[in-house]
Amino acid sequence: MANPPNTFAPPSSGGGGAPPATPLLDRVRVPADLRNFSGEQLRQLADELRAETIHAVSQTGGHLGASLGVVELTVAIHAVFDTPQDRLIWDVGHQTYPHKILTGRRDRIRTLRQGGGLSGFTRRSESEYDPFGAAHSSTSISAGLGMAVARDLKRATARKAPSRRDEQNVIAVIGDGAMSAGMAYEAMNNAGAMRSRLIVVLNDNDMSIAPPVGAMSAYLSRLISSRPFLSLREMMAKLARRFPAPLERAARRADEYARGLLTGGTLFEELGFYYVGPVDGHNLDHLLPLLRNLRDAEDGAPILLHVVTQKGKGYAPAEESADKYHAVSKFNVVTGTQAKAPPGPPTYTKVFAQALIAEAEADERIVGITAAMPSGTGIDAFQKRFPKRTFDVGIAEQHAVTFAAGMATEGMKPFVAIYSTFLQRAYDQVVHDVALQKLPVRFALDRAGLVGADGATHAGAYDIAYLGCIPEMVLMASADEVELAHMVATCAAYDEGPTALRFPRGEGFGLEPVPARGTVLEIGRGRVLREGGKVAILSYGARLQECLKAADELAARGLPCTVADARFAKPLDTGLVERLAREHEVLITIEEGSVCGFGALVMQHLAWKGAFDHGLKFRPMVLPDLFIDHDTPKAQYEACGLSARGIVETAVAALGVENAVRPAQA
Repeated sequence: MANPPNTFAPPSSGGGGAPPATPLLDRVRVPADLRNFSGEQLRQLADELRAETIHAVSQTGGHLGASLGVVELTVAIHAVFDTPQDRLIWDVGHQTYPHKILTGRRDRIRTLRQGGGLSGFTRRSESEYDPFGAAHSSTSISAGLGMAVARDLKRATARKAPSRRDEQNVIAVIGDGAMSAGMAYEAMNNAGAMRSRLIVVLNDNDMSIAPPVGAMSAYLSRLISSRPFLSLREMMAKLARRFPAPLERAARRADEYARGLLTGGTLFEELGFYYVGPVDGHNLDHLLPLLRNLRDAEDGAPILLHVVTQKGKGYAPAEESADKYHAVSKFNVVTGTQAKAPPGPPTYTKVFAQALIAEAEADERIVGITAAMPSGTGIDAFQKRFPKRTFDVGIAEQHAVTFAAGMATEGMKPFVAIYSTFLQRAYDQVVHDVALQKLPVRFALDRAGLVGADGATHAGAYDIAYLGCIPEMVLMASADEVELAHMVATCAAYDEGPTALRFPRGEGFGLEPVPARGTVLEIGRGRVLREGGKVAILSYGARLQECLKAADELAARGLPCTVADARFAKPLDTGLVERLAREHEVLITIEEGSVCGFGALVMQHLAWKGAFDHGLKFRPMVLPDLFIDHDTPKAQYEACGLSARGIVETAVAALGVENAVRPAQA
């Protein structure tokens, strides 16, 4: 019996706000409850789970399309495998909302990505059903292999031959996008050589690998995953090993070739995996028997199950516009209309894109490079204007950086637009392939600082520190959208070595019209916005407006202060820093970054100049030395002490004013 079409019908009443009726889902507290359901009941449960997911995300916003695409797969895995004893690892984790609902977190699902609520990704501290935390891609196979090998080592230590019934399964679910990262293939190559028992589910939602799937493909997949076929294959393999080496190799190639003709998957076979698929990832009649076969298979080669799914499955607006419904704001369930913020200043990402286009209009050597984030970084706008000068390399940050380095050797001017948190994945390439060779690669680091609902996994907290220790790297941070345009022009004009420009998520301040093309700034030169008083505030980045607010409040208390914008962390404006230290009793540095960043660079310079020998009170205000949980950006910065109130409290405390309140991070 084929599955009925999974098209979500919203409730007839409630204007899209009423929760859907979910009689079967209401009976599920933990995945074990699924294992008494019939196939027909599981199909109904999948429909209810999809409806619940849609309604929940309509209230909170989040990653909708990916979660809808794995509803049946989630139900099938939890119905067949003994989770959490069997380890289920989701790559990235942004598709796990149905998984969270089924694993005891339904009562909190409408707190997704809210302060104090559920994470938008998997998190070990949140549930025993999340054996490995994630949010960056392509880690699941490596983690799964580590778990599988640990299981095998513990079994060997126990010197006990387990029964098939007692065997612990490890299942890693990875998307076809995440399979573009080299780490996934490194893990598969290692897994194929080690031959530990591991099941990898390739969730292909873009038809990028699979031929069309149907009943014949499902039948063949069940056939080649069945115990009789696997036993026969193993028996023939043992027999072939008794042949002379040339005949054994020929027999093995014949087996791979025969199955390759039927199903594809030659690449995975070459990596040492036993390939099964492709199969319809929305058809429980196909998935359930297949997963049971794989669960009951004897130890041997790791297995790759290839399932084909559709992002946004079962919700028409998401099916019709997968990109817009990949990550959504709150929306009306009936109409699919997403809530829109009132018109405001342009976003930093949009300003960066426009500034880069303006520079590229004047210099044909400028190219844009991104790693699977064209819309998130503004490179999609650049691509519309310069399609032949735009390169999306997929989820492959290491390759993106060295690819840019290669282009720079030939006189091109590459801008690598990437989130601060994702550049961490290519640190060796930044050091070895770019900086060591003094190649003029320009890094545009979007999402610098705290990022709100995506939480600690996506916070751009560390780039100042991890780039600041690299020799001859020019580092700059924009205080507002106008400064961002000037800094893009500055990066484009600088050919002496690598540069990195950081800017935050969200809208600018609307201070003044952004110039059509920025003005080149003097490298290593800051600016002073206000003069006076015993306190100097030196800002690096987009907290400058909070610094000015703090200065207003201090002035109202009769404590006027100097406010300066460093613009550059490297090379540091040493003249400005020394003057601020010399002429003020208190010097406060402000940055949206971790310890060991801009403040550390300033402090080191002043220490060598002997500034502290003369009584300077230095206060570096940074993000606390801990991971900042998801919340609104405003709440996050307030909690970290990097608001105007926190700056005022720091200044007052440093001056020793009576009844001063110490800041949260002191």
